[in-house]
Amino acid sequence: MLLSVIIPTYNRPLELAELLESLTRQQVDSMQIIVVNDAGTPVEAVCGHYPELNIEIVTLEQNVKHVHARNAGLAKAAGEYIMLCDDDDLLLPGHIRRMLHEIEGFDLVYSDVEIVHFQRANNRRIPMDRLLFAYEHDLEAMKRFSTFVSSGCLYRRSIHDVIGPFDVEMYHYWDWDFFLRVSGRFTVKRVPVASAIYAFAFDGGGDNLSGNHGDMRYYLDRLCAKHQLGDLPTKNFFVLLEEPEVQSRKASSEVVWDGSPIMSRMASAQIQKR
Repeated sequence: MLLSVIIPTYNRPLELAELLESLTRQQVDSMQIIVVNDAGTPVEAVCGHYPELNIEIVTLEQNVKHVHARNAGLAKAAGEYIMLCDDDDLLLPGHIRRMLHEIEGFDLVYSDVEIVHFQRANNRRIPMDRLLFAYEHDLEAMKRFSTFVSSGCLYRRSIHDVIGPFDVEMYHYWDWDFFLRVSGRFTVKRVPVASAIYAFAFDGGGDNLSGNHGDMRYYLDRLCAKHQLGDLPTKNFFVLLEEPEVQSRKASSEVVWDGSPIMSRMASAQIQKR
């Protein structure tokens, strides 16, 4: 049974190295790791620190952005199962094994996460703030505010035979769109363990889950029209978390991370050269 992990990346060697380091700690055989370099700096040296991982590098000649990059990875995926991961996120030990166990009888499973703000120091990222992101799985509520985090989700490759690739017209909301498309036809389950780490700037200064509201409004309107969601507001992510409806969906979750930063082999090698 082969699992294909798709990782789009663009100019994040430090973060990519830490993610690959986290994958070495999964104790899972038969992983195909597809690193899609979206016309950024070369990643061969980063990946070269992990010869035991079955890494396939896809190098794009032009920067086509993350949704196109994921589709490029999808085209190379040979596994029965697919796991998605952003290049700056992390998977905690045991995550993949648990997800492979939990998917029995389902088509897609996703975990809770801890949202973490990192700062760089000494060739690695140091966690500064952390927030448990765990909410009950409620499809109707998730049509108003999605609590699905794609990093670390696991699903059957055959899903794409039915729904096609990721929708490149949903640039800011590709993951929400993917979740709704899958939920409409397949069985989906939330796994109540925060075994994935989602990198995010709590002040809104990051480049994920945040952006220009005018730009996001355009894509939110497209999402609403595609899935008949009505008129949804464009608000700051953390403001939305304080909405009473979202608050009412808060759920308990197993927290497994001890808060320690990850030291990648690339960072260790750079320190040794000093």
